[in-house]
Amino acid sequence: MAKTQPKAPQGLSQDGLVQIYKDMLVARLLDERMWTLNRIGKAPFVISCQGQEASQVGWAAALRPDDVVVPYYRDMGVAIQRGMTIRELMLAFFGKQGDPNSNGRQMPGHFGCRRLNMVSGSSVVIVQMLHAVGVAYAMKMRKQDRVAAVAFGEGATAEGDFHEALNWASIYRLPVLFVCENNGYAISVPQKKEMAVENVSERARAYDMPGVTVDGNDVLAVYEAAVEAVERGRRGDGPTLLELKTYRVVPHSSDDDDRVYRSREEVEAWKQRDPIKQYQLTLIEMGLWDAQRDQAVRAEIQAEIEAAVEEADRAPFPAAEDALRFVYADEEGR
Repeated sequence: MAKTQPKAPQGLSQDGLVQIYKDMLVARLLDERMWTLNRIGKAPFVISCQGQEASQVGWAAALRPDDVVVPYYRDMGVAIQRGMTIRELMLAFFGKQGDPNSNGRQMPGHFGCRRLNMVSGSSVVIVQMLHAVGVAYAMKMRKQDRVAAVAFGEGATAEGDFHEALNWASIYRLPVLFVCENNGYAISVPQKKEMAVENVSERARAYDMPGVTVDGNDVLAVYEAAVEAVERGRRGDGPTLLELKTYRVVPHSSDDDDRVYRSREEVEAWKQRDPIKQYQLTLIEMGLWDAQRDQAVRAEIQAEIEAAVEEADRAPFPAAEDALRFVYADEEGR
């Protein structure tokens, strides 16, 4: 039986399909370089996106530029898809001036950028859900044709903020997309010890909203599910809880040793389902990609990363007197 050629989701051009792959690839190569820099003492901390690139780029690509995104700390793929540059991300990683997230005053992973309609998250787990609900409530009150989207891990769903956010969004039928990037572990705690249900999406029923579970390593499936949820919110039909089953193939962070809570066999099995490799093969089958182009694009990305590393390493740190800027009102009330 002949193999069926994969089809592109409605609304995605050939250029759009390729750009999704490039965004995923940038996220992976940049993340890998950050780990090396951390290990040689150039930067203190990495919170990695490796393995979750399809989940992140897929749902972010379903949004419009004027929609508001509230990412969580692992969402570098989301930041890249929204338009944050390699240079900006590297400045943030080094904690240097010019970082659009906080001008070097925050730890890595606090993605936020006014020009990209991306709201910086808090270091407190899951409170970003309430921020997104507040944004969506304002959109509805102003009768704007916009949607808010927020991401979080499955471990965060044990917090009260998760339930408060779903409850409020459901009551007021708010245009908000809740995205659970379920990588199976709340740091070192596996999902089976976090909750009695198999899928986080099952919890949506208690709040009278759709709950959808998708293979988070299939970027086109993620995109299609996110598009449907976003269109639902835009129509005024309320929120959706989208669960993306994925896996982080590296430790929780550069301060974590995942060997103490999961086997190497488990990690290797998930590496065989690498979302970037899977999507690369899909593009090849569509006739949109080949090995030569892949090699050239990787070389371009690596060169841009190295240029960003050099610039960020030379860039000045933020001034000490700026530490409290925007924390308290100044003498002019700003």
